[in-house]
Amino acid sequence: MAKFGDLIHADIPILIIFFAHLDEPEQEHNDVLQTIAATLGDKAKVIKIDIEKNATLVKALMIEVNPTYIIYKKGEMKWRQTGNQDAATLIDLVQQYL
Repeated sequence: MAKFGDLIHADIPILIIFFAHLDEPEQEHNDVLQTIAATLGDKAKVIKIDIEKNATLVKALMIEVNPTYIIYKKGEMKWRQTGNQDAATLIDLVQQYL
């Protein structure tokens, strides 16, 4: 995976979901993210980050609740929310930053 700093400095919105395998069924997250990615196409990126494999990043961003969703654009955090979100809500949020 590319370095986190490189990822979030894109000119397009980056939606990141921080998750843990134990908190929610992984397939549920995959379905939501696939729907978002298919709808937005190359206008935005959708990235899934496992908190168990990225402890340093999780600590740096103070991720305490899973899932946590964050939208970045050009290196700036635009939106952050914890708890489950549906695909339609996330698509609408990302589209605000296109």
